[in-house]
Amino acid sequence: MTKGLRDLTAEEGRSAFGWDTANYASARPGYPDWVFQTLQQRCNLRPNTATFEIGPGTGQATARLIALGAVPLVAIEPDARLAAFLRTRFGGAVQVANSTFEDVVLEESSFALGTAATSFHWLSQGPALAKVARLLRRGGWWASWWNVFGDPERDDPFHEATKELLQNLADSPSHHAGEAHPFALDRARRLAEINAAGAFDDVQVDIRKWTLVLSTAQTRALYATFSQFSILDAAERERILDSLARIAEEEFGGRVERNMCTALYIARRV
Repeated sequence: MTKGLRDLTAEEGRSAFGWDTANYASARPGYPDWVFQTLQQRCNLRPNTATFEIGPGTGQATARLIALGAVPLVAIEPDARLAAFLRTRFGGAVQVANSTFEDVVLEESSFALGTAATSFHWLSQGPALAKVARLLRRGGWWASWWNVFGDPERDDPFHEATKELLQNLADSPSHHAGEAHPFALDRARRLAEINAAGAFDDVQVDIRKWTLVLSTAQTRALYATFSQFSILDAAERERILDSLARIAEEEFGGRVERNMCTALYIARRV
């Protein structure tokens, strides 16, 4: 059987990450410091910067944004479980809108910064970018970024050791089977979509490589956060995760290295 029996739907994506919020919050790696430094240096993130964030999940990026001055911040989260987690974690520091980005109603031209951290691939790009533009003030900034698990330009022993085990999982829009590059690393297409919106200038992209080192337990916990696992029945999910952990322990000595890329796209509202 081949990978990608079907694509995960947008509706499945909106509920893919809230089934174990505690594990998601602890297992996902943070975003590199240079992303937030760019937001400060290029996108004018400073105290009292009115900001919206699309798909914040458990608030990894949210916490960094607030610390750097993204206040007020509206977090647009479609999963009710994650929305509740955000309200508990941040209290009154964040206005949580339990809604899809397509349906959320916000005042147009009222934000200086719009952001999406490893979430924007779940949206139809043209309509979503048009709405982003409507929400931003002239001169405001749009920033979307991703932590990409894998790098098509580097050897990946753990991926090779586990690809047969994972080959029948559904495809995520973050990387469709048969496509040469993951969504975030397809810079030509992403830049073309931003430019096609006709509302932005000073469009820039920065992609940097790094390595994530995981123990066996961290490997199992991380893979459990991936969207494809959310649609499996519990027994099948546990079987695959146990097999991943066995490979990590027996074939890699409990030390797994995953090639990572972080891709950041920024653009200014004209």
